[in-house]
Order: sequence, then structure tokens, then C-alpha cells
Amino acid sequence: MIVYNTLTRRKEELKTVRPGEVGMYSCGPTVYSQAHMGNMRAYLFMDTLRRVVTFNGYKLTGVMNITDVGHLTSDADDGEDKMQTAAKKTGKTPWEIAAHFTDLFLKDIERLNIGRPEIIAKATEHIDDMLAFVEALVEKGYGYETSDGIYFDISRFPSYGKLSGNNRLDDNIAGARVDVNTEKHNPADFALWKKAPKEHIMQWDSPWGRSYPGWHIECSAMSRKYLGDTFDIHTGGVDHIPIHHENEIAQSEALLGHPAVNYWMHVEFMQVDGRKMSKSLGNTYTLDQLEERGYSPMDFRYFCLNTHYRKKLNFTFEGMDAAKTAYARLLALLKNCAASDVKTDAAIIENFRKEFSEAVSDDLNIPLGMGALWTLLRNPPSRDIYDAAMWADTVLGLSLDKCTEEVKTDVPSEVKAIAEKRWAARLAKDWATSDALRAELASMGWSVKDGKEGYELTENK
Repeated sequence: MIVYNTLTRRKEELKTVRPGEVGMYSCGPTVYSQAHMGNMRAYLFMDTLRRVVTFNGYKLTGVMNITDVGHLTSDADDGEDKMQTAAKKTGKTPWEIAAHFTDLFLKDIERLNIGRPEIIAKATEHIDDMLAFVEALVEKGYGYETSDGIYFDISRFPSYGKLSGNNRLDDNIAGARVDVNTEKHNPADFALWKKAPKEHIMQWDSPWGRSYPGWHIECSAMSRKYLGDTFDIHTGGVDHIPIHHENEIAQSEALLGHPAVNYWMHVEFMQVDGRKMSKSLGNTYTLDQLEERGYSPMDFRYFCLNTHYRKKLNFTFEGMDAAKTAYARLLALLKNCAASDVKTDAAIIENFRKEFSEAVSDDLNIPLGMGALWTLLRNPPSRDIYDAAMWADTVLGLSLDKCTEEVKTDVPSEVKAIAEKRWAARLAKDWATSDALRAELASMGWSVKDGKEGYELTENK
């Protein structure tokens, strides 16, 4: 299995700490609002990587965090905790907000066939682990106290910036990515622990008074707790590279004296109509909003899988329409395969399996693997092809087995209205009106079949 390592900037063969096993940590959601489709691309990437790892025979231990405290509104370690801000807006407690949006998140990933990691770790349930981590860093001389918290001194860590390539302290000038804090030793020093003002709801006892953890420390503390001092893969979005993951590396390696992660893997941004996705532009959509527009979760998953994870993905509704059509066609072809008694040459199936395996195991080249599946489907329908597609779906996660289920077509409201008028005319034995409305439905591309209890509409293909 080959993966692209952000740290070395090249593709490498996966060599695990423990033979036959993979330890993997994935940055999870900050649960102060509902996840949108850009967020979901990151978790689809995580899921695809998990599937390819197990596809290659590894035993996987995956950990994903839930950030329910400590993620401030600014990466400059100032502003309010995002949970605290959401609490003020809604009138709910941070705990209520976290519970609500964690539940929504877990339901959304289930709808997208994203498997839950073996361990889901909430930040608020690991305060003692984080506190012990920070205390150890202070004892080693990497952490220092200011009036508002405990900060990591990046000048003590010479290789700071090696993940992003920005390893000169001069590059981290105030105004570039952080604000001026005159108590910091260096402008880019980051918070390990924050002292809490009295009105701050989420706070705990510490050697420095009532306080709460910084954002970055949770991932270092929890990955170490569940995966050990050195583990295989750490995933996240490319936005995590210059700050969050850079800081993780610094604090973890400072404590341990050696690398904690062997392979860093990052998924690229999703754009919308070629522009940055942001709530201020109103171009973020939740899974619910996509469904309201007629797209299923599997339509969205199919859309995402068509672009390699290290390439920017441009979201358009035209693209979603194409994905919806292609996914429906894929199910229709496989339905024919499932019902066929024809045999496919074993060499054709074997060649597909080889091409698919090589593609997905080469840094998750899922688009190439899907291309191999479409090529296979050019052959006459057969149960052998259906079985091969189900094997491939252990990686794709597209619920291809549902091809044998009856698919209910979304009927446009205007078509439904005409059909209802026709049914009423039929009940009144107004056959002339009934026939006229049937003809009108046909002109709109719909057929109607009557039964004792009602009617059934079918879109003409």
C-alpha cells in the first residue's frame, strides 16, 4: 500500500509500527454547529482510507476526536471558545450544544456510509490526560506561563514548521497569522492551556487556577493515550497543516523526544463554483439541504469519490446532477447483472480485481478504481460482474447492493397534482378527463398504472 506523506512530500510504502496493524488518528469535528459538505469531504477521505487499509488486510485501530471545548474563534489563541460563543447565541449550555451537534454529526456520517472509528474521544472526557501532558512540557522547559495561560515556546523546538515548510521564526510575524501578545516569547508561540475568566462556563482546576485546554493539546494527548508514543497515520484537512498539525508535532515531539506520527495525510479543500466555501458567502450546504434539493447521501458520496483526495474539489449543482445520474445508471446496470444467468470470462474479472486493487492501494486513487468498474460494466451483464462490484464496494462504500431494491422516483409536484386530478376523475368515472390527463402526463414523460387502491407513476427513460 502506497500513501502520500505530507511530511516528506512524496509517496511512500506504508510500513507500520506493528506488523499487520495500523494505528490511525483523525481530526474530528468541533461540535458548535452542524457539519457542512466541505467538512464531510474530510470524513469521506478518512473513511476511504480506513476502507483501503482494511482492504489490504491490516487490522485497524482508528481514533477520532470530538472537540467540545478549547477551540477558540481565532487561531491566534484569542477570542472566545467556539462552544462558549454558540452557547451565548442559543441560550443553551455548551454541554447541550455539544451533545446536540455530536448526535447530528454521527447521524450524518452514518447516512454517508462513513464508518465510525473504533474510538471516538471527546475532549471534555480527557481533561486529566491533557493537563498531565502540559505539566510535563512545562517541566521540560517547553511551556511558560503568562497572565492568560501557558504557552509553548517554539524557539525551543528548532524544527518547528517542518510539516508546512515554514520553519523560520521570522516568517511567523505578528500580523501574518497571529496577533501581537507582548507576553509571548515569540509571536507564533501557541497556547497549551488557557486561564478562564470567571464568566467562562467550561473550566477546570489546574496548577494555574481555573482554566481550560488549548485546542491543539487534545489531539496530542488523546492520540498518545490510545495509539501509543508512535503511531502510523494522522489525517485531517490541508487547513490543519500550517497551524494545528504543526503545533501537534511540536508539542508531541518535545515531550517524547522522537516523532509521534510516521505518515501525515491531508485532504484538499472543497470549493463552490470555483470560489472559497464559507458561511459568510452562503455557499455551504448541509446533507439535509442537499436532500431537500433532491440529492441522496450516496449521490454526494459518488460526487466526492470522482476526485482524488489531494485535488481541490469544485462543487456545483451541475456536477451533483451528473453524479446523481451516473449513480442511478450504475445501480441500474448492476441490477441487470444481479438478475443475469450469463457467465463472464474469469480472466476479465481477475483483470478488473487487479486493476482496482492497484488503483485504490496507490495513494487512494479511487477515481481510477471507479473507472475500472465502469469498464467492467461494458461487458454483457452477469452475476460474476455483480459479485465483483460488491467486492469493490467494500472500498467505495456506495451501497451498491441496493441496486436490487425498488427505487422510488421523486415525482415533481406539478406531475403529482395532475395525477391526483386524474385519479379523482377516474373515481368519478369521468373517463374523458381521465384519458386527457393521462395523455398530458405522457407528454411530460410520465406513465401511470392504476390499481385497486391507487396509482403508480413511472418516469419514462
